[in-house]
Amino acid sequence: MRWMYFLAAMMMAGQAMADTVFDDFSGDAGTRWDYVADGVMGGVSQGRAEIRGAGQDAVLRLQGRVSTDNNGGFIQVRQRFNETWPATAQGLSLRVKGNEETYYVFLKTPGLSRVWYSYRASFTATDQWQTVRLPFSDFAASHNGMPQSFAPTEVNSIAVVAYGADYEADVSVADISLY
Repeated sequence: MRWMYFLAAMMMAGQAMADTVFDDFSGDAGTRWDYVADGVMGGVSQGRAEIRGAGQDAVLRLQGRVSTDNNGGFIQVRQRFNETWPATAQGLSLRVKGNEETYYVFLKTPGLSRVWYSYRASFTATDQWQTVRLPFSDFAASHNGMPQSFAPTEVNSIAVVAYGADYEADVSVADISLY
């Protein structure tokens, strides 16, 4: 009988540690995600974001030319949301594929006083599908004039970003989960 309690406890622990899908890009994902480039601030980067495939095969793809000319340097696809992430979440898990470049995840919270403030973590998107895990503790504040940390329950925007250098961006994301 003790083994049944042990088995039940192990199963419950496994469920608590399971990833929670934030977005798998199925359904009407194209209405949830917005493409933004540095042209909103005078930059000259150009690109596009699209949902490719459907159902379980759907992926979000961000492509373009990132240019630091004219004080620019980013293209991104972002989602603003009202749902609250669990306080127990430890980080994000993304299944990605790309062109061996460095990309970022930017998170925003309501208390940030400037639109360009965010919490940022980077990853390299290899040419093979891989899962990258980004603990919230790895997200750094983008500027000194903002809070240096955040709670997962405060996050209300997430972006996948090609940023900070001159390069051709090409990154696909199959899903984003909280762990």
